[in-house]
Amino acid sequence: MTTSPILILGGKGKTGRRVVAQLEAKGAPVRLASRSSEQRFDWYDDSTWPGIVSGAHTAYLAPPVGPTGLAQACRFVSHAAENGLRRVVLLSGRGVGSPGREFAVYQSSLELEHAVKDSGADWTIVRPAWFMQGFSEDFLHEYVMAGEIRVSAGTGAEAWIDTEDVGDVMAAVLLDERHTGQAYSLSGPRTLTMTEVADELTTATGRQIRYVDLEPDEHVAELTGIGLPREDAEAVRDLFAVIRNHRSEYISHGVEEVLGRAPRDFTDWARSTAQAGAWSA
Repeated sequence: MTTSPILILGGKGKTGRRVVAQLEAKGAPVRLASRSSEQRFDWYDDSTWPGIVSGAHTAYLAPPVGPTGLAQACRFVSHAAENGLRRVVLLSGRGVGSPGREFAVYQSSLELEHAVKDSGADWTIVRPAWFMQGFSEDFLHEYVMAGEIRVSAGTGAEAWIDTEDVGDVMAAVLLDERHTGQAYSLSGPRTLTMTEVADELTTATGRQIRYVDLEPDEHVAELTGIGLPREDAEAVRDLFAVIRNHRSEYISHGVEEVLGRAPRDFTDWARSTAQAGAWSA
């Protein structure tokens, strides 16, 4: 067990807070760093970087989504390694570096993976599928509440994963250096189209929820209309394009490889999330 604090960048985000909970349950010391934490950290503000890695040998990195943020993360990795960070566990994306992903957001994610590998620090890379919690905690939550999931996924399917499974995997690899030099792809146990997701959520919530298939540029317009920066909106469009192009219709086995158990199924997650009140009016 490590005695130096594990640095969690983005410790209040969807994965970060679950990683923190798992590490604290195992008695591991952690140090949170985010824009709203006591020790402030902002990927886009270099003035918050000095001293952030002091005393920490290992860090969990959950980078921003868009190309500009990912480029900043590349710069931070170099900065952190030069200032004593010895090990990095990176949250990347499933399929990064694979064919059919010729989009800026995927190219920037691949460049970040290379930056981590070339930093001189030990590394582990974890590439999860889309999070189930996108429908209960993130921008898709409002769509579920409105009864229409409006995205540009076409008829493609994704192997959605429970973020709790991601947190469990991250904690395991952070605490065990035998995972050094490994890259794991994670997914749920089956693929679902957006229509099938809407049907699952209809059953779980007892309210009618339908999928509305947007054209990609129409999707960008709707996202910028609710305040998302254009670069981030285009990154989201391109992430959905991989689903739309049927490039995500496969299962990955990283959860079993790291934890020795199966990942959670969407039906079980939707039922328990509804019972917990995530979609209560």
